[in-house]
Amino acid sequence: MSRTTSPSTQKPYSLVRVCRVWRLGRSTVYWQGLLKAEPAGATTRPEPRGPCADHDLVQHLKAILAETPFHGEGYRKVWARLRYAGLRTSKRRVLRLLREHQLLAPHRRGCSPGPQVHDGSIITSRVNDMWGTDMTTAFTTEEGQAAIFFAVDHCSLECVGIHAAKRGTRFEALEPLKQGVREYFGAFAPQAARGLTLRHDHGSQYMSHDFQEELAFLGIKSSPAFVLAPEGNGCAERFVRILKENLLWVRTFRTLEELRQALLEFKRTYNENWIIQRHGYQTPAQVRWQQLQALPLAA
Repeated sequence: MSRTTSPSTQKPYSLVRVCRVWRLGRSTVYWQGLLKAEPAGATTRPEPRGPCADHDLVQHLKAILAETPFHGEGYRKVWARLRYAGLRTSKRRVLRLLREHQLLAPHRRGCSPGPQVHDGSIITSRVNDMWGTDMTTAFTTEEGQAAIFFAVDHCSLECVGIHAAKRGTRFEALEPLKQGVREYFGAFAPQAARGLTLRHDHGSQYMSHDFQEELAFLGIKSSPAFVLAPEGNGCAERFVRILKENLLWVRTFRTLEELRQALLEFKRTYNENWIIQRHGYQTPAQVRWQQLQALPLAA
């Protein structure tokens, strides 16, 4: 139509006028023209194409996914690990190739979020300012169900302690905290962890008199999350997902002791290899080391 000559002006109709009459976007017309010019089934992408062709980059992506000890890492962390390996490309290209070759980690779509029940953030800027603790369960073939307690740092997301027991009592819930206090505060003594805040839910173990008295003995401030608001303990809840996807759901444990040893090994692997986007794709151990190294310089 745009090549047709107007009988009154003897000039071709402009593409703008044709699209306005047909109520069609010009971008659609241009796009249809590109489709006709391309071979059937061919796909193009804008330049530059990066350090290697798509089929070569897919092999690098598969190698990265095979080397990582985790199962639920998304395209951003795969992109970061490519950069560590010396291959620089865009996040959108990594996402496109992972999606085309069905290499993305499967996930369930959540429901639409409701109104926020609290304002602010639970993320801290310094390590050892706030820890989060929670529990989950696992099954052993010989000893049945076991309770798993753990604690994570809200800044570095480092697992500071983890423990498994046959019964999920208030005393077992204290074990990850004892591990963390001994390792990061030097000793298990009165007021040894003064200045630390502990975020926990309203479980019977955490709200018990013995648990709260132990926190007071160590100088730890208790900070219960809001009732029916698991996002208030989101750092611990996120670690539960990582722990299940990469250990509890992919391995079978025969005894409770075997589970304990696997948890301790996973703690070491997680702290030294799990990379975090908001910290520039550094591991929890690297974040803690850098902050502790900066303290003498600031002094």
